[in-house]
Amino acid sequence: MTVREMLEQVRDQTLSVQEAERILEKENYQEMEFAKLDTSRKARTGFAEVVYCSRKADSHLLEIYRRLYERDGEVLGTRANSHQAEIICQAFPQAEYDALSGILKIEKEDKPHIGRIAVCTAGTADIPVAEEAARTAEFFSSYVDRIYDVGVSGMHRLMSRIKTIEQANCVIAVAGMEGALASVLGGMVSHPVIAVPTSVGYGANFHGLSALLTMINSCANGIAVVNIDNGYGAGYLATQINRLACQV
Repeated sequence: MTVREMLEQVRDQTLSVQEAERILEKENYQEMEFAKLDTSRKARTGFAEVVYCSRKADSHLLEIYRRLYERDGEVLGTRANSHQAEIICQAFPQAEYDALSGILKIEKEDKPHIGRIAVCTAGTADIPVAEEAARTAEFFSSYVDRIYDVGVSGMHRLMSRIKTIEQANCVIAVAGMEGALASVLGGMVSHPVIAVPTSVGYGANFHGLSALLTMINSCANGIAVVNIDNGYGAGYLATQINRLACQV
């Protein structure tokens, strides 16, 4: 529950002043010895804590999911492997795992989706990172258009979808190799572009460094760049932009 939601409930008399006071005074994180769950993050930022699953011990991961689910009724996890997914899905039959993106989530049903985000990839090999971005944005209630394999080696493919891309409040450009897609989109659309370099490419790509440098050095305006393969970061930032656009 966000602070705004709490205040609205007090106003509507569905939550007592005493109960609201108790919630606000409650410890703002849960001590778990191996973790400190940031239970006040949603009230501060509008987004509940997200679980980075990679390298976590099975018992730790399971207990973190249990605590977050008990508090919020849903959990988003990133970079999960199939073994972790099996553990969580056994404990929570409603959990969903997407092996392509590594997203492991427990999600509330019938969530509304607002605005529009366009997630574009240069190639098919970039889709795992793009799906991490798209599924993150969707979990946080953004509507997402997926526009894949529209890289600069065939500009006619991109142009065939440009009207859809122009309608988005924010565009995510996911590209490896030389990372040119972000610059092209930045010069064509009126809304912010979030560039995501991927580690897709041959030797001189340096595991995504060449795409990262291209994107950072773009002469197109309105481009922000996240870290290599950081689809989650792009999806989160795009959702913040999308929410602001929907408030105007």
